[in-house]
Amino acid sequence: MINLKVRLKKKGSDWMGESVQDTFQFKGDSYFLIDSWTKNCPWMVAGFTSRASFKNNRQNNLGLHVGDDEEAVLENRRNLAEAIHFPLEQWVCAEQVHGNDVKYVSGADAGKGAKKYSRGIPKTDGLYTDQEGLLLALAYADCVPIYFFEPKERKVGIVHAGWRGTVKGIAGELIKQWVDTGVKAEEILVVIGPSICKDCYIVDNKVIQKVEEMAIKNASDFYQEEKPGQFSLDLKGLNAALIRSFGVPKENIEVTNFCTSCHSEFFYSHRKSEGKAGRMLAFIGIRGNTE
Repeated sequence: MINLKVRLKKKGSDWMGESVQDTFQFKGDSYFLIDSWTKNCPWMVAGFTSRASFKNNRQNNLGLHVGDDEEAVLENRRNLAEAIHFPLEQWVCAEQVHGNDVKYVSGADAGKGAKKYSRGIPKTDGLYTDQEGLLLALAYADCVPIYFFEPKERKVGIVHAGWRGTVKGIAGELIKQWVDTGVKAEEILVVIGPSICKDCYIVDNKVIQKVEEMAIKNASDFYQEEKPGQFSLDLKGLNAALIRSFGVPKENIEVTNFCTSCHSEFFYSHRKSEGKAGRMLAFIGIRGNTE
């Protein structure tokens, strides 16, 4: 295991040479886990991959839709499957379109998109399940991965929230579906994962207009004009506010310090690479009881 030290120093941080304390802890050689969830509930797994496999000194692109050699990507996926003890045949992936569609998945969906992007659940950016033996996996390279967990009901879910998905309220869509099935919003736990930070994410007036149309208080708290027509945007903070507006308590929401652009030795960044990036996977799943 590598030690995340001063090279992960971020603008304005106080990490200065100390091991990083974060919601996401580096495990094995190529992925992070949500430490508190996986320690307290050994029957589930939730994490985020790194762009590099430090053990094998190779690029760890897990996206099947970015023009990389398909067999190389599948080898990377098989390596992750072995490391987290979740075979590819139990993965469920989606054809992501920056929308706000959220789907419940069952055992009948096992394996969808795991080996072929086009065979993933179509036009979907959010997945959830309460069934054992399924790993939900979505691809990222700056957009916000948002993980949802209700321990009592054993529900897990994940959404892909770029600016489009965020202003369309995809995080709220998942919460609404859960509440409709009897889950209490105050019982939902949320983790907002590695994604581009507000210092690195500059958008134009078109995006800010959509942000202002969101049904949340003080939307202007989450952006700042840097120069005429150019704004820094805090997607993590914006999604946290949206999630709170649906009744999830602030204390139930954890937000990582990791930025996919600042920490480019560990993460792919679509913005930083000018669109020539591989993809990390965010994953969450229920193994079953491990007494």
